[in-house]
Amino acid sequence: MDDKCIMENLLLTTKGVCDLYLHGTIESSTQNVHQVFDRALEDSLCIQDDIYQKMSAKGWYSTEQAEQQKIQKVKNKFAGM
Repeated sequence: MDDKCIMENLLLTTKGVCDLYLHGTIESSTQNVHQVFDRALEDSLCIQDDIYQKMSAKGWYSTEQAEQQKIQKVKNKFAGM
């Protein structure tokens, strides 16, 4: 397993953890539980961002610039709602 594959696995796992903590935060029945999940979510999002930044710097996670025309089309679609 190469470094890129390891980083991809870490990123996917961290994203899954973020999803779980988000739902834990939303579904919390008490303020104390909510705060614990919220802090864990914030920490996990920071870890996810660090992994993404490292992958992006190595060219392992590339993104595309959205076309302005497509952005405007989506804006117009939801503006009427």
